[in-house]
Amino acid sequence: MARSSASPPDDTDDGGSAGTALAGGMSVVHLVAEYFPYARSGGLAEAVRGIASFQAKEGVPTVVLLPLYRIARARAEKLTPIGDPIEVALGPARDRVQLWDANEPAPGPRVVFVDHPGLFDRDGLYGEHGRDYEDNHIRFAFFAKAALQALPGLVEQPVVVHAHDWHTALASVYLRTTLSDDPWFSRVATVLSVHNAGYPGLFGPEILDQIGLPPEVNHWSRMEHYGAINWLKGGLAYSDFVATVSPTHAHELRTPAGGFGLHDSFIALGDRLVGILNGIDLDVWDPATDPILPAHFSVGDLGGKADCKRDLQERTGLPVRDDVPVFGMTARLVQQKGFDLILGDGLLYRTPGAQFVFVGEGEEKYRRLLSEAAGHMPDRVWADFEFSEEKEHRLLAGADALLMPSLYEPCGLTQMRAQRYGALPVVRRVGGLSDTVEDQVTGFVFDEYSSAGLERAIGRAMALFQDRPAWERHMRTAMQRDFGWARSADRYLELYREAILYHGAG
Repeated sequence: MARSSASPPDDTDDGGSAGTALAGGMSVVHLVAEYFPYARSGGLAEAVRGIASFQAKEGVPTVVLLPLYRIARARAEKLTPIGDPIEVALGPARDRVQLWDANEPAPGPRVVFVDHPGLFDRDGLYGEHGRDYEDNHIRFAFFAKAALQALPGLVEQPVVVHAHDWHTALASVYLRTTLSDDPWFSRVATVLSVHNAGYPGLFGPEILDQIGLPPEVNHWSRMEHYGAINWLKGGLAYSDFVATVSPTHAHELRTPAGGFGLHDSFIALGDRLVGILNGIDLDVWDPATDPILPAHFSVGDLGGKADCKRDLQERTGLPVRDDVPVFGMTARLVQQKGFDLILGDGLLYRTPGAQFVFVGEGEEKYRRLLSEAAGHMPDRVWADFEFSEEKEHRLLAGADALLMPSLYEPCGLTQMRAQRYGALPVVRRVGGLSDTVEDQVTGFVFDEYSSAGLERAIGRAMALFQDRPAWERHMRTAMQRDFGWARSADRYLELYREAILYHGAG
């Protein structure tokens, strides 16, 4: 297969409109396990919707494929079938699936669902009651294979398949192994986005026959990883280019401390690994127009922010006080998000001059510890374990500061939304948090992963809060930061063109 010597744009390029100029003459297909608003468990769903929507608005033929989960079927307002069912072979098994069009309005991307009730018509996306589904390897291998087989009827060449995380990483593997002799599929260029390498998709080698992959993929340079089959590693080995969601995280993945055991694979990619910062939808996250908020505010008029804070305190039963800072946190209740720092050393009990509001779903041990803290300090701590979009909007609008002391954070979106809503983030200097929060300017940054490091950062925030004019200057600076998709989306279009040239499909 012909290869080009062209190299990708470096991580510090300003992008601009160069990507738009390269947009002509290619189709982009996103394969993803989550997509807002149909199915979401974290930031992946919103990130992929953001980039796909912007690309479609730029005039790039863009298609998004995801499984038709039970929740997605319930949220889709109108589904229409696309052609007849297609037959999909997965190892020794064969089954038929129907494709459905979500009929999203132009100029958005075309959203297509892969319908297999036996695999996807379930209560959860990946599992239930804290346990993964035992057949996840079949579910997502089948989705990847079905999505690929659907492509010739959906898009025209040249095609870039943009897979996201381990759930769809097998797309690149199938294209370069079992589908490599097919003239149509042999021309497809591939990009894999690593949103969270902490979840690589590990299964036993016995699954290879079940998912229809040849034994040669069970090799240390391809998918084998300490005796297991690592789907993310396979995606790294077989994709033309690999992207991750912030420049800093691209460097972290190349290190033993930050590569989740795959640092050698990331290093081997060389210039074919790039970091492109995620963005947020500036129309959805706009405190001047947000229909969810009890009051609106802007850089020029911060008055409504005080009303939103009062509303948050009243809803949570906290004392209504404008002289006490409210620290909010909306995140999955897992170790990655830094809950051990918040809850493991009595930090909340040692911070009497502040109020804390937590919203998120996750592990029982963190629910229990947060509930205990709220029970002991009902005038200072409140926790809600049922997440919703509305609660997140109200929390960020009403909070003075955001807690995000992550163990690792590939990009993060909440710290961007918080700044737009005038809530200054308290974050650890890691991944995308390093790229989006400026210490003592738009937030408060600490380095050491420890309760003491977090406590000092909270202390600096509380000290600044006492100087109201200074605090408002920092708020206005944070609110003016541009975290929209324009720059990043153009960078992706450049990357797709490089992938086509590298693959020899241009």
